[in-house]
Amino acid sequence: MASQSLWAGSKERGVVAAASYEARKFGVRSALPSVTAKRQCKELIFVKPPRFEVYKEVSRHVRTIFAEHSDVIEPLSLDEAYLDVTENIQGLPIATEIATLIRVKILSETGLTASAGISYNKFLAKLASDQRKPNGQFVITPKMRPSFVQDLPVGKFH
Repeated sequence: MASQSLWAGSKERGVVAAASYEARKFGVRSALPSVTAKRQCKELIFVKPPRFEVYKEVSRHVRTIFAEHSDVIEPLSLDEAYLDVTENIQGLPIATEIATLIRVKILSETGLTASAGISYNKFLAKLASDQRKPNGQFVITPKMRPSFVQDLPVGKFH
């Protein structure tokens, strides 16, 4: 199922609650009416019911992994958070090493891949993370910022 076009929602005639990366290639996104989603991707498979309690439990587990590396965690959603690892718990000097350790532990303990964006502010960290989804990490340094941001399409500024 990992490489199929999947979407989840409370009912087939509602809206998309989540979409796999394969479905996203066809323009299927969260909050899209399910009828529109099905029209855009004929092979779309509806997964029901969404298992929000399972998602919440996995999210809590991932946050405990984050807490092993930073006291400064800003959750954004069930599957996204900002971590400030400037003064991290394990005293590691390089943010990319911390991101790699976190991603490896998430995979080994949950079976899920994770992406990481590393930069000197949250906006650029989010843009960096988007560069290597669904399973990678990317760094935007202060020196890279001008050319990196200049080359992005306006639609990436979300």
